[in-house]
Amino acid sequence: MLKKMFRLTRDGADELKNELTKLLTERSSIAGRIKIAREFGDLAENAEYQSARQEQDKNEARISEVEYILQNLEIIQSPRSDSKVQLGSKVTLRGDASHTKKFQVVGTVEADPLDGKISDESPIGRALLGKAVGEEVEIKTPLEVTNYKITEIS
Repeated sequence: MLKKMFRLTRDGADELKNELTKLLTERSSIAGRIKIAREFGDLAENAEYQSARQEQDKNEARISEVEYILQNLEIIQSPRSDSKVQLGSKVTLRGDASHTKKFQVVGTVEADPLDGKISDESPIGRALLGKAVGEEVEIKTPLEVTNYKITEIS
């Protein structure tokens, strides 16, 4: 079976490692809450126990997910050239009335549009990949279609 590789920047990989450390330390406090809740009696009607078990299940699922990503990780190398947009590139776009937007093209795991990190598989990411400074880019969103000019790639 072919494993999926997850592409992240060095910063994104470090964030995941920090999250894993935090999740692993939460394990013992959740286990302590479960132990205390068990002492309250009937587990079927014990809300504290049920809540702690749900939290434990959620924590363990996230630990497994993060460990899997880290085991199948490919670090995005800094682009060797700023001539074309590629995975890891930081791009500045200028639209109408000198309205600018800045994005970094990253892998899907690391994508956070509110932080300016867009997935290479997103419509914006796909539109940017392979483009050079000075080229026009048409960005289609569910609300509108906007044209931008690439003013900087780093």
